[in-house]
Amino acid sequence: MITIGEIAKQLIRKTPFLEEALTDDLINISSLARKLKPQIEESLHKEVQEGAIIMAIKRMTPEYHQKVDFGLKHFVNNLGDFIVQSGLMHYTFENSNTLALRQRDLISHIAGDQIYYSASRGIFETTVVVSNSTTDLVEKIFINEKLIFQKYSLSSVTLRLSLKRKETTGFYYYILKELAMEKINVEELISTTNEFTILVSDKDIDRAFSVLMRLKKT
Repeated sequence: MITIGEIAKQLIRKTPFLEEALTDDLINISSLARKLKPQIEESLHKEVQEGAIIMAIKRMTPEYHQKVDFGLKHFVNNLGDFIVQSGLMHYTFENSNTLALRQRDLISHIAGDQIYYSASRGIFETTVVVSNSTTDLVEKIFINEKLIFQKYSLSSVTLRLSLKRKETTGFYYYILKELAMEKINVEELISTTNEFTILVSDKDIDRAFSVLMRLKKT
């Protein structure tokens, strides 16, 4: 017969990071037990005491979290150098039939220069991140495009990733969680196969870099 502990474990492991929070004592076990109680009773077809669920949760071995945590830390510890770029600006335009042509015009003007450029096209809009020095050029080239959002005084940190990233569960969560806990607002994320760039305001770049370095050395 299946036990209270086995059902509780199954329910908790449907949300892997819930187990992480339990391991770090970030969750009130009594509240969690009350939340799980109806589902456990439904599975057992009988009433269950809340205290029994609490004891079952406390006896759980955080095997999954330990495996994930070890894999993440090993992966982060072996990241390459962090590349910091300052003096960036962020534009978001509504997609149009001419927007790609305007991007091509911009690239042709800055090709060969040491100017930061990144673009990400979504279904309805496109984000362009470039160096502040191109402000006048961007506004001239994209003058007939519909501007949705813009922000200046941004900086970025780029992480070089190994090919094992696709085998490492929770990497992005691991990084973004630490930044959020330090109250660092992430303005934009830019990702390629082996690069991950975090865009923050200039005032937050030192703290963001420090958080990432701490994770790498932990």
